[in-house]
Amino acid sequence: MRPSRRQPDDLRPVTLERAVVKYAEGSCFVKFGDTHVLVTATLEERLPPWLKGQGRGWITAEYGMLPRATLERTRREASAGKQSGRTQEIQRLIGRSLRAVVDVAALGERQITVDCDVIQADGGTRTAAITGAWVALHDCLAWMKTRNMIAGNPLRDHVAAISCGICNGVPVLDLDYEEDSAADTDANFVMTGGGNIVEIQGTAEKTPFTEEQLLALLGLARKGVAKLVDLQKMAVG
Repeated sequence: MRPSRRQPDDLRPVTLERAVVKYAEGSCFVKFGDTHVLVTATLEERLPPWLKGQGRGWITAEYGMLPRATLERTRREASAGKQSGRTQEIQRLIGRSLRAVVDVAALGERQITVDCDVIQADGGTRTAAITGAWVALHDCLAWMKTRNMIAGNPLRDHVAAISCGICNGVPVLDLDYEEDSAADTDANFVMTGGGNIVEIQGTAEKTPFTEEQLLALLGLARKGVAKLVDLQKMAVG
């Protein structure tokens, strides 16, 4: 039995609350159990210098944890004067995941910046952030469309993410911190609504895993992402 008393293929309770920030063009407060992330999407009439004049837009992301998102206070990275390698890696992952399902040429020469702020962390912050970021991005694009800033729908598909792992020899879905910190194998899967893979991050924390175990984790991830996409559809429907 898992510490949370869930079955191996059970998600934690997931909620996606839209339009929670007054001034943002799109926003979502996403909860995966006790992991809570506030996501905002901001439209900016600017581009990175290397993209100017190419007639296409860009989607980028920033990620951060509040000092008491975890059991002990962590120092703000702004106070330290630099971002950690972990933070940079996660925000690049979020940006890649969103760009995979957007026709950036349809945005014109504009940038959408997605900010993911972890209010409370209990494992799976990056997967919750990606799942909520899609909702915030959807609403930002809808905001643009109502103002005739874009034609058609640049959003080609859903994208969501979920963690999987092998705990005590058993493949399980959506690890909380207690499982994540003790898992033999830890993996994150980013997938589209159509079931295609955007990215897989998998690491043997203690014991190397087999191809059979990897396929078992992939099967769990497909099931989990399908449920998350259904929740996204309900949230924006």
